[in-house]
Amino acid sequence: MTLLLAYLLDAVIGDPHWLPHPVIAVGRMISAFEKRLRDISQPPAELLWRGALLVITVVGATWAVAVFAVYTAELLHPAVGRLMTVVLLATTLAAKSLSQSAAAVYRPLSAGDMPAARRAVSMIVGRDTDSMSASEVARATVETVAENTVDGVTAPLFYALIGGLPLALAYKAVNTLDSMVGYKNDRYLYFGRAAAKLDDAANWLPARLTVPAMLLAAFILGFDARAAWSALRNDGRKHPSPNSGLSEALTAGALGLTLGGDSCYGGRISNRPRLNSGGRLPGHEDISGASQLMRITSMIFLAAGLAIRYLLT
Repeated sequence: MTLLLAYLLDAVIGDPHWLPHPVIAVGRMISAFEKRLRDISQPPAELLWRGALLVITVVGATWAVAVFAVYTAELLHPAVGRLMTVVLLATTLAAKSLSQSAAAVYRPLSAGDMPAARRAVSMIVGRDTDSMSASEVARATVETVAENTVDGVTAPLFYALIGGLPLALAYKAVNTLDSMVGYKNDRYLYFGRAAAKLDDAANWLPARLTVPAMLLAAFILGFDARAAWSALRNDGRKHPSPNSGLSEALTAGALGLTLGGDSCYGGRISNRPRLNSGGRLPGHEDISGASQLMRITSMIFLAAGLAIRYLLT
């Protein structure tokens, strides 16, 4: 019931900005520890173990603080503990905020306002957006929604189902570490490797459990579930990420799109394999389709998870 209430809270209001956000606190902790642990003059081997120390410290501290907070709140009153757990669990979910971010791109893009559409998409992707075409803006948004269906919704639900608030927040710490230091560039190639590898490992099972939920969601919405399955089988493993490729390929097939291809990061072209290469170029209407697919997938995933947990208890 607690997780269901948290899901509904996220669905209604999204991130409760009137409260301190745990992810912001985790981000500040990462920045503080990075300043003390990372030095560009350090040899690769030392950067590797210092990066691993950062991961262990941040994830462990996040889990411990969550356990202590829940215990303390429940000492005050069980209802206080339940309320705090619901609110903090809602902060681990991003279905509402992801839909809102996608809609912020959809509105100007559908109206033909390319400068506004590029500004909006620049808020959710790390790519260079100044010269993006309408199709490239739509592709970037659809890919972001598809990827974050796991990172922002089903994976936090999975860890909340098996470990409650502490494990869900620990997962968000892993996710935040990857987004801040898990890059393959000169600065983080070694120091951020532990964060990137742990993020891949943490998302491996949730990404695969999301597949049947997403296929069922595609069928319910009247999308092409058969093409989604075909794209998943043919292209799901082509993506550089062992997890993101599954949801992106499935979304591409379900909506009849081609995703992947060239993207520009910091003036450098990055070419990724095309997913569902026989599909059409994305358009603004596909942003709504991807958001609907994410929403229904999350509902199915949560319902299945709660049902399984009920049967096992």
